[in-house]
Amino acid sequence: MRLKQAFLASPGPKTGKEALVLGLKGFCMGLADIIPGVSGGTIAFITGIYEDLISAVRSFDARFFSRLFHLDISGVLSTAHVRFLVPLMLGIGTALVSASRLMHYLMDRYPVSVWSLFFGLILASILVIGRGLDLKSLRLPVCLVAGCVASYWIVGTIPVTTPESSWFIFLSGAVAVCAMILPGISGAFILLILGKYEFITGTLKNPFLLSNIFVIVTFVCGCGVGLAAFSRVLHYFLSHRRQETLAILTGFMVGALRKVWPWKEAVKTKLVEGKVLVLQEANFLPHQVDRDLVVALLLMVVGFAAVMLLDRVFGGTGTEAVPHFDQAENH
Repeated sequence: MRLKQAFLASPGPKTGKEALVLGLKGFCMGLADIIPGVSGGTIAFITGIYEDLISAVRSFDARFFSRLFHLDISGVLSTAHVRFLVPLMLGIGTALVSASRLMHYLMDRYPVSVWSLFFGLILASILVIGRGLDLKSLRLPVCLVAGCVASYWIVGTIPVTTPESSWFIFLSGAVAVCAMILPGISGAFILLILGKYEFITGTLKNPFLLSNIFVIVTFVCGCGVGLAAFSRVLHYFLSHRRQETLAILTGFMVGALRKVWPWKEAVKTKLVEGKVLVLQEANFLPHQVDRDLVVALLLMVVGFAAVMLLDRVFGGTGTEAVPHFDQAENH
């Protein structure tokens, strides 16, 4: 009874219907998070749960961990926004598991077509997020260019095949999950840059295999640590250096388009246990106009139009859509 009272004392849906609606919103966030170029944070904003999400993330503070350390379960349940997070995470998890099999299949069978769709999605996201920047101020173009150059260099430095060790899976989760609380940046996009998109979606195809369970748990632990840490960093920079932060992130997306370019060729490979691993790729322009090129270009347009339509329907999801954290903090 005491645990139930503590659970009900935390913020969250008050009825089963409200919990179901929140779970559906989480499902939409999960679908967005698995598609590079569509941000789960954007979906959270347009469905009206962004501020609640930020508050829930920030509820995992020193008081929470102190109570957890002392095994004060009632205190843990009343401190953390568990009642909000449970239906939301169930919805997100259901979407990730159900959609990952399809995305993994498409990436394996139709890479150029899928990369073309991703390119259009991300290109439109750059325009949507960047249009609210006041580029008349000199510091913002500098931040934009700095983010672009840094991202372009990082993407070229990270090998196509990255480690499958636990530490790198943990790191990938910690970095990628940050996109969940930032409209405009996709977690799947970050995984693409880190070379772990196909690997993670591959484990989600069969989440109950013992080897996959270990990978998923490691990734989720990384997500938890990254989310708890990054929410505070993001809180500070969006409160004190909002425009500069968003300019750097926009530039980062521009530079990272190098990774998403659909047409690639292997320039450095390595044979490991009979398998050819691509260590480095180079982008190239298509050599001839054929059916495949037309389909790829059409998919770029479709991806671009989808994001622009989403932005138009929901009345703007650019930089103006990122609320100041002092508002979310007091929610």
